[in-house]
Amino acid sequence: MTVTETASEWQKAAYIAGQAADARVNVELETEGMTLNIGPQHPATHGTLRIVVRLDGEQVLWADPVPGYMHRGYEKLCEVRKYPQVTTLINRIDWLSSFANEVPFILAAEELLGVEAPPRAQYIRTILFEMARLANITLFLGDMGAQLGAVTPVFYAFRDREHVLDMIESATGGRFHPNFDRVGGIKDDLPKGWIAEAKDVMERVRVFCDQMDQLLVGNEIFQTRTRGIGVVPSAVALDYGLSGANLRASGVDWDLRRDDPTIPMAWKHADFKVWTHPDGDSFARYWVRLQETRESTKIIDQLLDDLPAGPIMTKVPRIIKIPEGEAYVQTENPLGVMGYYVVSKGDLGPFRVKIRTPSFNNISIAPWILRGVYVPDVITILASLYFILGDIDR
Repeated sequence: MTVTETASEWQKAAYIAGQAADARVNVELETEGMTLNIGPQHPATHGTLRIVVRLDGEQVLWADPVPGYMHRGYEKLCEVRKYPQVTTLINRIDWLSSFANEVPFILAAEELLGVEAPPRAQYIRTILFEMARLANITLFLGDMGAQLGAVTPVFYAFRDREHVLDMIESATGGRFHPNFDRVGGIKDDLPKGWIAEAKDVMERVRVFCDQMDQLLVGNEIFQTRTRGIGVVPSAVALDYGLSGANLRASGVDWDLRRDDPTIPMAWKHADFKVWTHPDGDSFARYWVRLQETRESTKIIDQLLDDLPAGPIMTKVPRIIKIPEGEAYVQTENPLGVMGYYVVSKGDLGPFRVKIRTPSFNNISIAPWILRGVYVPDVITILASLYFILGDIDR
């Protein structure tokens, strides 16, 4: 055997011995899984949520969301309020959607009372409803980038969201919690010059959407962190009761604004597209919300162009006393389907109120969707589901 061959054999034996030593060390250092608390305060959530995850290394074995840290008992509080007072409470359920929270409750009260708001009031309700959607979703479009380390989009979102809030405030008098809807109509008509200014803001929001397309959607890092991450098949989404963009991002073509023309709102008078995406991943959920933001600006523009003249309130008693009965009304809110089941015993306030909030159902899929993912992807997936904690802990 030559010297070269001897050296080669020695190197091979040394390599095998080194691998065996590493294996022994790995066995000695092997540890049990880790239970990790994400929260109860965490920057990936708007509010206070705790998620308990069991880890094997950096992979999630199971996850258990623990809500309830913000529970404020809205459903019981509604029972000790008169009907006009309830809107003050429910503004604060999904605090980013404020006015949109008022609408399904008022529609349920109107159904029980047997009245319907005049056409002009329906148009203005729908316009403000879609503006609430813009105020909500624009923040998500910027904040989603922040969860992945891209801070710049957040500044764009806050900048242009302020203009939307300006329009809501100038019409209702309330910037964050309008308390503007009334049984039978709305509190006031639109101020002078509001329509022209609103159209300018809609164009500004569309420019913002284009900027998000450039900053995030076309960004290679953003796509790597979101595509194929947190995939929810359509059947699973339906089983868990997902709604809104989370459902449509899984390929389910369903939107109450289009699919339930019996809702006495003005969506049926607007031409808009319901966007879906077949992938069902974190990228799809972002992309669908981005397209829906553009569609909301188109809806608002159309309704402003066709805004009918006439009264903003129908004739209702000065002191509202709802006849005995029960009604359930749901609408396509910014985060998904929000419904109010209202039971009346013929008093000045509701006897029972049950609220179906979209975030409560949307977060229910967390144990399923987080199983098997890696720790960094937990934040991405939670951010893409986009829930508001007041909408869960109502």
